[in-house]
Amino acid sequence: RGNRRQAAGRGGAKGRGRGKKPASEDEEDEDEEDEAPKGRKGANKRNSSDSGSDSDEEESMSEGEMARLMEEVEEKKKLIATIRNKPWRMKRRLTHLREAQEFVDKFEGALGKGKGQEKWIKFQRDFENFRTACIPWERKIKDVESHFGSSVASYFIFLRWMYGMNLVLFGFTFGLVVIPEVLMGLPYGSIPRKTVPRAEQPTAQDYSVLTDFNGFCKYSVLFYGYYNDQRTIGLLKFRLPLSYLMVGIGSFGYSLMVVIQWPRTPTSGGGDGDEGEFTFAWKMFTSWDYLIGNAETADNKYASITTSFKESIVDEQENQKDENIHLRRFLRVLANVMILCSLGGSGYLIYFVVKRSQEFANRDDLSWYEKNELELIMSLLGLVCPPLFETIAELEDYHPRIALKWQLGRIFALFLGNLYTFLFALFDEVNNKEYYANFTRLSNDSEATPPPMDPSDVIRGPCWETAVGIEFVKLTVSDIQVTYLTILIGDFARAVIVRFLNYCWCWDLEAGFPSYGEFDISGNVLGLVFNQGMIWMGAFYAPGLVGINVLRLLSSMYYQCWAVMATNVPHERVFKASKSNNFYMGLLLLILFLSLLPVVYTIMTLPPSYDCGPFSGRAKMFDVIMETIDLDLPAFMGTLFSYAANPGLIIPAVLLMVLAIYYLNSVSEAYQNSNMELKKKMQMARDEEKNRRNNTDSTNQVMKDLEDLLPNRSLAPPAPPPEPEKAPEPEARPTKTKPGKGVNLQKDVALASPNPNAQRPVVSRPPGPRGAGPGRGRGRGGAPPS
Repeated sequence: RGNRRQAAGRGGAKGRGRGKKPASEDEEDEDEEDEAPKGRKGANKRNSSDSGSDSDEEESMSEGEMARLMEEVEEKKKLIATIRNKPWRMKRRLTHLREAQEFVDKFEGALGKGKGQEKWIKFQRDFENFRTACIPWERKIKDVESHFGSSVASYFIFLRWMYGMNLVLFGFTFGLVVIPEVLMGLPYGSIPRKTVPRAEQPTAQDYSVLTDFNGFCKYSVLFYGYYNDQRTIGLLKFRLPLSYLMVGIGSFGYSLMVVIQWPRTPTSGGGDGDEGEFTFAWKMFTSWDYLIGNAETADNKYASITTSFKESIVDEQENQKDENIHLRRFLRVLANVMILCSLGGSGYLIYFVVKRSQEFANRDDLSWYEKNELELIMSLLGLVCPPLFETIAELEDYHPRIALKWQLGRIFALFLGNLYTFLFALFDEVNNKEYYANFTRLSNDSEATPPPMDPSDVIRGPCWETAVGIEFVKLTVSDIQVTYLTILIGDFARAVIVRFLNYCWCWDLEAGFPSYGEFDISGNVLGLVFNQGMIWMGAFYAPGLVGINVLRLLSSMYYQCWAVMATNVPHERVFKASKSNNFYMGLLLLILFLSLLPVVYTIMTLPPSYDCGPFSGRAKMFDVIMETIDLDLPAFMGTLFSYAANPGLIIPAVLLMVLAIYYLNSVSEAYQNSNMELKKKMQMARDEEKNRRNNTDSTNQVMKDLEDLLPNRSLAPPAPPPEPEKAPEPEARPTKTKPGKGVNLQKDVALASPNPNAQRPVVSRPPGPRGAGPGRGRGRGGAPPS
């Protein structure tokens, strides 16, 4: 209180000494006002420290002091929360922040809150910072986004998400299938399915054989045929066949769950205003982060702001573009016809190669190209067709974001056609008569007891599941090789040539051909989606395929981040990612559904191989479920499952789900329409409020101008004056004067009066004589008044 009186006394003395203070003295008064509470808070600190040492003094604190101290603590907390919004220099911010934190830490315990709550809050804050720091490759992705825009960064975010999903799938497969078989199953060489045939043993370790995933790779845990068909294994009585089937089905269930749960919010760049209004003003005045203290971070932020301006400029140009609609439609139809012809030619080429590979099946003297012709053709089509589609798409002249979606859809159709053609070829080979002939012969001979012999000498039938798994693994490895070589040769070597030969070449290599490459968003995204589709399909036949894919995604993150930062340049037309990630998820959801169909067909229709795999000896793979229900569960559970499998229940359940989806979709659309209407009403309310404020401000400005025009005068309310005497009044003539100079008072008062028929208002005192200076008191003719 004494400090407050002293501060007030000083302020009063200054106020009495001077009528108006300059701005610097106002700042000094603010500092003194800040110092006055500091003195009071310092006294409170001493009182609180004394009360902490003596409990009697703590109890003797009055309620008013406790309330005042609590109020000061809350004020300091509010200051800490809003310190970033203060228009202060950084040094002053840090000083006030430090003092406020020390004050809160010191006196919050005296108010009965103790240190527990504060420690818990600090722990939550530190844990949140730690969790953010633990996000993999966050800094790499931010660097890419700052230089290449959110569209390129969305690919690496998608890549990181797929790595996490495949890591979980690998945990399921490795923990519930591979490890139980290795630890509790029969060892290698104990049974024929786990032994290399004697005829293949001399070449089982050759490099060419291993790169084709034959030899020891074929008879390992990588593929379906290695796993035993025992119902239970080990001391734990682990049910390996059931686990194998449930992991295969559960992988699709988990993938469907995480794909659907992907956040459907568009990528936000921040600082764009409401509903895209005043985009450039928001970016200009609110984009910079004034708490950046690192030079590299500042450079990245600068590049990010520049890129965001380019993105907004492209959007604005597309909104204002005027085009010939008929010519544009013709070119777009022509482009689609050309792309459809390309897709048809690609499908015919795949069909021709598949038929040719079937002719090679009975030959042993095949060259390396003839052995890998199908994989090479599919990889080359995936490499050549996307640039061809992108060149044809130049005729359409879509917005870059829309063009990207069209490109993704076309490449997706290409990859999907190639993949299903590949599958039809494999299943056509599975349905070959040779497989069923072997199956029949081995099943007829199984009644006789075979003589004892070495497992490598046992005659065995073909294992079509392992053959399908080998083809998927070879296709995946071939795709990895082609992708990495394309980056190394097509981007890195190209960038080296442009960088070092540009000084001695005939033309500008950077501005002309070949120039630096741009990051192919559509090709890389579709490559990930296509690769993930192969993993979902092939993991059932090759459990080790998921591990190969995890290594591929891990290496791709580092390899492609290096390539894009070292060899690529930003796109000429940079655009926002917007809902690109949602579009990627839509493609991934579609490929997930299409990948599920072949696996379900295999489980429900095709008979498993007779002497390999966990389902050997059964008519269908799903029979292991019925076997478990009959032998391990109570009888009523089998009855329930039989009722649940009744088509009379399944069909109504499916129809109910379809109706529920339709209803929820209708409700969602209604909510979206209501939301749009509400936004329009809010916008109208904002516009009305803005107009009202503008009108109020203009009215206030007019009244202020009138007050400036009438210094030291007041307008009395209109009243009927006495009858004035007739006398000449030259002042009544209208005059042309500058504002604030000579004033025609009667005209101004008449204009300010709301009633045009009212009498001339009375002035409190007559105006003084007009000066004869330049521009003052001159009449219409320019002569001085008499």
